[in-house]
Amino acid sequence: MTPIIECRGLHKWYSGVHALKNVSLSIPQGQVLGLVGDNGAGKSTLIKLLSGVHQQDSGDILIEGKVAKLRNPKDAMRLGIETIYQTSSMVPTMTIARNLFLGREPIRFGIGGIGFLDQARMREESVQAIADVDLHLRSPDALVGELSGGQRQGVAIARAMHFKSKVLVLDEPTNHLSVKETNKVIGFVKGLKAQGVTGVFISHNIHHVFQCCDRIVGMARGEMVFDKPVEETNIDEVIEVL
Repeated sequence: MTPIIECRGLHKWYSGVHALKNVSLSIPQGQVLGLVGDNGAGKSTLIKLLSGVHQQDSGDILIEGKVAKLRNPKDAMRLGIETIYQTSSMVPTMTIARNLFLGREPIRFGIGGIGFLDQARMREESVQAIADVDLHLRSPDALVGELSGGQRQGVAIARAMHFKSKVLVLDEPTNHLSVKETNKVIGFVKGLKAQGVTGVFISHNIHHVFQCCDRIVGMARGEMVFDKPVEETNIDEVIEVL
């Protein structure tokens, strides 16, 4: 089968620093890949290329077998790649429903892209979207600022699922969360495959990666140094290589 994402010989420089060195990676549809490595290993650079924040200096990124030009995050989102950062890109003073549709608000009686927000549709669909990821919140009208860190990550994942993202990139989603909230987020990630979504899970915590990923890819000094299915390796081996 054609990989949903394929990176071929990616190089990236930042002011004389060779941040990515000939990185080639193939991710099959439905796989949850764990990306691990120390600070400066190249993880964040690779994710920024996949999410359209930065562009590679050489090499190609293919989405479903076709070379993709990811000039900005909107390009990535149009191709079905959604990125969730450890600090969720949400507005604390807005409701769950408004945040779930942020930038994609449905309009009633619209003319030329200007009209009235369809508040009823946003509320109705946000309730279903939240339920689909097994997140139990009291109301779509609750402010995001009132939610815990784990609940905010759940809403971000619900947003990606609702808009039919093909690939969900999670950048350190369990950072600064309690044990209970961390387990909830890991549960969300485990559920991606059942919804036909490919996942890329970036974490410094190798234990979390082993809990929810199918495959481990390790990076160091801008290069890929490790790549094995979870069932064929263990935490000690990964730590030793990194």
